[in-house]
Amino acid sequence: MRKTLLAAALLASLSACQKSEAPTAAAGADTAAASTDTAKADAAFADLSKRALEGWLQLSPVGATQIGEHKYDGELDDLSAAGRQKGLEFSKKILAELDATDIAALSRENQVDAAILRNQLQYDIWTAETLQSWAWDPQVYNNVAGGAIYGLMAREFAPLPDRLKSATARMQKIPALLAQARENLDPARVPKVHAETVAKQNAGILSIVDTFITPHLKELREADRAQADAAIDGLKKAVAEHQAWLDKTLVPNAKGDFRIGQALYDQKLQFALLSSLSRADIKQRAEGELKRVREEMYGIARTVLKDKPGAPALPETPTADEQQKAIEAALELAYAERPARDKVVADAEAALAQATEFVRKHDLVTLPDAPVEIIEMPEFQRGVAVAYCDSPGPLDKNLKTFYAVSPIPDEWDQKQVDSFLREYNSRMIHLLSIHEGTPGHYLEGWHSAKFPSTLRAVLRSGMFAEGWAVYTEKMMSDAGYLDNDPLFHLVQMKFYLRTIANAILDQGVQVDGWTREQAMDLMVRQTFQQEREAAGKWTRAQLTSAQLPTYFVGVQEHFDMRKAAEAKQGAQFNLKAYHDQVLSYGAPPVRFVRQLMLDEPIK
Repeated sequence: MRKTLLAAALLASLSACQKSEAPTAAAGADTAAASTDTAKADAAFADLSKRALEGWLQLSPVGATQIGEHKYDGELDDLSAAGRQKGLEFSKKILAELDATDIAALSRENQVDAAILRNQLQYDIWTAETLQSWAWDPQVYNNVAGGAIYGLMAREFAPLPDRLKSATARMQKIPALLAQARENLDPARVPKVHAETVAKQNAGILSIVDTFITPHLKELREADRAQADAAIDGLKKAVAEHQAWLDKTLVPNAKGDFRIGQALYDQKLQFALLSSLSRADIKQRAEGELKRVREEMYGIARTVLKDKPGAPALPETPTADEQQKAIEAALELAYAERPARDKVVADAEAALAQATEFVRKHDLVTLPDAPVEIIEMPEFQRGVAVAYCDSPGPLDKNLKTFYAVSPIPDEWDQKQVDSFLREYNSRMIHLLSIHEGTPGHYLEGWHSAKFPSTLRAVLRSGMFAEGWAVYTEKMMSDAGYLDNDPLFHLVQMKFYLRTIANAILDQGVQVDGWTREQAMDLMVRQTFQQEREAAGKWTRAQLTSAQLPTYFVGVQEHFDMRKAAEAKQGAQFNLKAYHDQVLSYGAPPVRFVRQLMLDEPIK
């Protein structure tokens, strides 16, 4: 794969030489020498990348399954002290080799991969030595345990009996993983919200078994089934033991601060985003966008509320209170149209079909030919986000993408349900399907998987992906989706306000010590989120750090890149061609896509 890129670069170089007028022998020799040097450097880097990937996959079998490497499907990540030390030493060894590499001699594509690889290695080392999430975040273990089974069973990458045997092997090992969690976690460092969340999610591991494994045990041979039955029994006992520890030891004694503080946050932000924007830059830009978008929403409110009985005052220059009341009144018109309690998933499926047809009709971007399925979010992953897109691993070809939507909890009362459905009204469901499906994450994941660098696929940028998904919301609105419905445009801008609020909220909570009241004011009053949505986001802001800004930073860099491309190409700019090119690089951080597209230096 890498050789294909190198051959193209060499052909381009040779072509340029042939087109130049009477090149001197010295110039030709210099070009040939440079090409040879690049070829040697690229070959050495390809070997280093291959060894880095092989090491990562061996150290994280659960991650390997998700990526599509199935050699380790019966194995489980070792999160013991010895296992973590092995991973740390590996990262330092690969980083030392990378430090000895002449990056300037690499092709431009490999310069990008080298920068991404360096960032990930440094991030891994920093996480192990400085952040030490293994000692205070029980989500680490819950995610590995749940993902170990779900990753094997959710997609049909191999015959079912083979996957069931791998799942049996992992179920046999999960009790040891849970024991490692109890050994590693220091209750004095674990935040209460983390402990309580995982205590609620722990039993979800068994729901995966009940859903994906138990109904199919009859397809195993007798001996294999006996092993699976024994593994399930052992897992049930281990989960019960772990639940008792969570309830009686961890939750009552969890005394840690969920805020990681300025120093750790700033370091993590740079690793997580690999962006040129600092925390201060993000805050300044987000606060400016908050003001601008609210003003634009007020303009729409004046249009849709004009001559409506009982409409609030709509002066050309409103006070803050007048602006607030007008936008709220306009949004009430959108909230009136919402799905039934049990139809959220069905409505999301219909919206995805409509958005896909709109993209096809308007020829906005090349559509995927791989399947997508809307599913109810697995229980072990509920409680952090309302929806997510789960694309197949880059090494798994032609498998389904899952667009997962969390069902409304059975225990919610009618007031909570109404709050949720006001937020996820019918127009918002369209936006959710655009963001998670087409032309958002599902489409982007399909395009990105075509790039030949496995390293880049494994280290794909969350900031690129989230930024693209938010970018497509505005792009679809600008293209006239839902017949230029002004209320859809209003709800789209409200959805964008959520992106803006995410960036402000994350550093407000993690660095500035915001209270729940401050967070809820930003979300409910300033950005018009419903109480249930805001309450869930408050929990998410405590459970995570440096992830919520990926949406805003990513979309800002996407907006900036499109403006730069339009300015450079002028009348030759074609939107579909632009979108296809943006998505052709395998989803590195946006800054690198821009540098590759616009022929800027790689840095």
